[in-house]
Amino acid sequence: MTRLITHASIDAAPAAARPLLEGAKKALGSVPNLFRTIASSPAALEGYFGLNTALSKGSLPAATRERIALAVAEINGCGYCLSAHTYIGKHVAKLDDAEITANRNGASNDPKADAAVRFAATIVRERGHVTDADVGAVKAAGYDDAQIVEIVAHVALNTLTNYVNEVAKTDIDFPVVTLRQAA
Repeated sequence: MTRLITHASIDAAPAAARPLLEGAKKALGSVPNLFRTIASSPAALEGYFGLNTALSKGSLPAATRERIALAVAEINGCGYCLSAHTYIGKHVAKLDDAEITANRNGASNDPKADAAVRFAATIVRERGHVTDADVGAVKAAGYDDAQIVEIVAHVALNTLTNYVNEVAKTDIDFPVVTLRQAA
């Protein structure tokens, strides 16, 4: 059972959040529970959508962004985000089961993406306190400074949703995927 309100409909959400939720419905065909929960704070919802939209225009491929989301969700113990990104990873980014398993383990079967996912996992585990060797490894794989900043931003964005969902205990409205790591 959720601990925070998941607005039952767009009309039940605060007025300032309604246009944002309408935009999500138009883009996705429905409004996931995460968005209807964050909508309690229209400012937070606007911030989430703003950062998400900006990062989608970055230079990291969509598949790599999903790989990072899967690693972060597993490490942070967020069943909602793990379920959502497993679904998106399979159906939108076209990641296969072996890749999703690798991502959940903080890695990738794609050599270049592996460096990004490993770096993202290290950021989460070390709370940003990465080493020179960690940065050197992601640079050696071909990532430039802008892409490294984007990896950090994706970790932050996904950590935000992980934390909101865990605080709220948001009901999962995707096919449920069970966490392997203790939350």
